Amino acid sequence: MGGAVLGVTQSCTGLYWNNRLGDDHAVMTLAQRLDLPEILARLLTARGVEADDVDGFLEPRVKHLMPDPLGMVDMDGAVRRIADAVEADETIGVFGDYDVDGATSTALLVRYLACIGTKTVVHIPDRRKEGYGPSINALASLKERGAGPVVTVDCGITAHEPLRLAHQAGIDVIVLDHHQVAGELPHATALVNPNRPDCSSGLGYLAAVGVTFMTVVAINRELRQRGRFGDGPEPDLMQWLDLVALGTLCDSVPLTGLNRALVRQGLKVLGRGANEGLSALGRSARLAEDPTAHHAVFVFGPRINAGGRVGDPALGVRLLTSQDEEEVAGIAVRLDDCNVERRRIEKDVLEAALNQAEAQAPRHCYVVSGKDWHPGVIGIVASRLVDRFSRPAVVISTADSPGAGSCRSVRGVNIGAAVARAVEEGILVRGGGHPAAAGLAVEEDRIADLEAFLDDHLAQEVASLPDVPELGIDGVLSVAAVNEDLIRSIERAGPFGTGNVQPRFAIKDARVSWAQRVGEHHVRVTAKDAGGARLDAIAFRVADGPLGKALLTSDTGAFHLAGHLTINTWRGRQRPQLVIEDAAIAT
Repeated sequence: MGGAVLGVTQSCTGLYWNNRLGDDHAVMTLAQRLDLPEILARLLTARGVEADDVDGFLEPRVKHLMPDPLGMVDMDGAVRRIADAVEADETIGVFGDYDVDGATSTALLVRYLACIGTKTVVHIPDRRKEGYGPSINALASLKERGAGPVVTVDCGITAHEPLRLAHQAGIDVIVLDHHQVAGELPHATALVNPNRPDCSSGLGYLAAVGVTFMTVVAINRELRQRGRFGDGPEPDLMQWLDLVALGTLCDSVPLTGLNRALVRQGLKVLGRGANEGLSALGRSARLAEDPTAHHAVFVFGPRINAGGRVGDPALGVRLLTSQDEEEVAGIAVRLDDCNVERRRIEKDVLEAALNQAEAQAPRHCYVVSGKDWHPGVIGIVASRLVDRFSRPAVVISTADSPGAGSCRSVRGVNIGAAVARAVEEGILVRGGGHPAAAGLAVEEDRIADLEAFLDDHLAQEVASLPDVPELGIDGVLSVAAVNEDLIRSIERAGPFGTGNVQPRFAIKDARVSWAQRVGEHHVRVTAKDAGGARLDAIAFRVADGPLGKALLTSDTGAFHLAGHLTINTWRGRQRPQLVIEDAAIAT
C-alpha cells in the first residue's frame, strides 16, 4: 500500500487514499524532455508510458495497432464461409446478444453487409423468454426466414447443444465471441474467440464488437482479393468505429492496445453524428455537448441496454441500423422511456438485494437471489453490490427456471474464470464471461452450492485485496489550480475506462460554501478555497449515505475532496466540474 495521500487513512466512506502519483523525478524528466504539461507527464509516468511511446499513446492509430485478423484461430474459416455466402447472394443470419456489446456487434455486421449488397435477417433473444445465447428454435427460425449461414455475435461459445442440433439440421453457424470458456468447445463451422484456450493471438482483451470489427476487416480483404469490388470504391470501414467504441466502452474491457485506438478514433466518429440512431438518442437524452466516453457509458449505453432489459430487445439494433430519421426518433423516445422504467425496477430490486447481502456474514463473494427480481436489472444491481462491499457479487433472478444470474467483480478477482469452472463442476447449467463480468444459468436448488463454491474458489484472490478498500489518487490540486486548460491536458491521456482508469484527484483544503440535494440521490456542491476561488462539484447517488450527509452538513470545516475533473456544459456555457467520489475532513 502506498503512502496515504493528504494523510487520509479513513475517509468519510471508510477508504484509504492510496498514492499513485508517480515518481516526481521521472515526471519532471518526461515533462521537460517532451515539453508536456506536468499533470499530463504525471499521468503518463504513472501508466508506465516511456518517452519513446508517448506519441503512440496520446494519438493511437488503428492502422498502426491492427494485427492480422487471421491470427485468431478459425478466422480463416469464418471469412471463407461468409465471403462464399456474399458471392452466392445468400442471406446471412445474425444472432446477437441483447446488451450494448451485442447490439453494436450486430449493427456493425449488418451495416457492413448491407453496404456491399448482402441481405441479412436478425434475431435478438428476449432474455425473459429465451435466456442467453442461441437456441435451436431461434437458429431454425433464422433458416426459415431465408438465412444460409448464421453468425452469432457476443454469444455462442457455451451453446454446445443448440450448435450440435444446428449442425444436424444443416445450418452453418459461425461464432464470433469473446467470453472466457473452459473445457470442450462447441461444434461450429467456425468459432472465432480470442479467449478460446488454443488461440494465441493475444487479443483476449477485445470486446465482441472488436472481434466483429476484425472479422469485417478480414471479410473485406478476402472480397477484395476475389475481385468483388472491381475498380469501384470499397466500403470505408472506419465509418462504423462509433459502434466499435460504444460497445467496447460499455463492456468494460481493458482500454489497452488495439482497444485504445478503436475507442479514441471511434469517439471522433461518434462526435460527427453520422449514425442517425445515436444522434437521435443524444437528442432524446438532451445531450448538449460532443459525446465523450462518459456519455457512451452513462447516456447511450443504459438506454440501449434498457430495451433488452425491460422493453423490446431488438430496439437497440434497430436504432443503430436504421437510416430513417422518423423511425430512429421514435425508437430513441421508446428507449428513453424504457430507461426510466428500468431505473424504477432497479431501485426495488437493489433494496431487496442489499438487505439480503447485509444479512450475510462477510464473504469473499456475495450471492443473492429473488423470485420477483426482473432479470433485466440484475447486472446493474450486482455492480451496486460490488460498490457497496468491494467484493464480487452475483445476483440471481429465479423468476424462471433455470434462474438467470449476473456477476460483477473487483479488479484482481476473475469472476469469468470462476463461472467457467462452476460450469465444469456441474453446478451451473451454463455460464461464461470475462474477468470483470459474467452471466450464468443455475437451478434454484443449486444456488447454495454455487455460493459455497464461489466463496471457496475466490478466497485466495480476494485475500490478496487490500484489508482496507483503497481509493487511488493521481494528483493533489488546489481549487484555484483547476481550469479548462488543466482538464484538457488530462483528457489527452484518455479515453478512460477499464485498463486506463479515469484519473482521480484530491482537491485539498476546500470549504463547501453551498450544498444542495438534487434529484433523488445526488448532491450538488460549490467548493471554495481560502483565497475565494470556486469550483462546481457534484456527487452522484450519495445523498443518503455518509458522503452525502457530510457534504450537506455546513459546519464541518474544510474538506479534502476526491474525484475526477470534467468540463460541464450547461446552456451553452462550459465550466470545470469535480465529480466527487469521496471526501475527508481536512486536519
